[in-house]
Amino acid sequence: MTCKGICVRYKAQKPVGTGRYASGQRRCQICEIFIKWEGLWCPCCGYRLRTKPRNLKYKAKLRARVEADSMEAAAATEIESEVQEVKAKSKAKTAKAKTTKTKEKTPCKHCEKLYVYPDKHEKNCKKNPEVIASQTSESIAIKA
Repeated sequence: MTCKGICVRYKAQKPVGTGRYASGQRRCQICEIFIKWEGLWCPCCGYRLRTKPRNLKYKAKLRARVEADSMEAAAATEIESEVQEVKAKSKAKTAKAKTTKTKEKTPCKHCEKLYVYPDKHEKNCKKNPEVIASQTSESIAIKA
């Protein structure tokens, strides 16, 4: 099989800062070109594409790059898990704070309804005899 010129459409530019294989490019030995192609076979000539360098020096570089990327990914996932743990702890603290901040309700002496501040309610409670007496005396004063 020979090159039919189709591979020119998929020709890849040389990446800056990283290697060709590390950035996902593949090389066809028949077409003698680096292409950006996801398949294992050349779209032009049908030969198998190289996905790794043949030179020992560049193999070591690629291996180091892959290890560094995997270490970064592991560190990122570790940081994410720590952040999630911190968020879970803060949610637990807020839930705990909400439960401790609620005040107990106590019943009124006169009407037996539950109130957070029963002393304020008892002053104005309709069943309080003192309130009833003061209301009747006020009503008489108003009528006269």
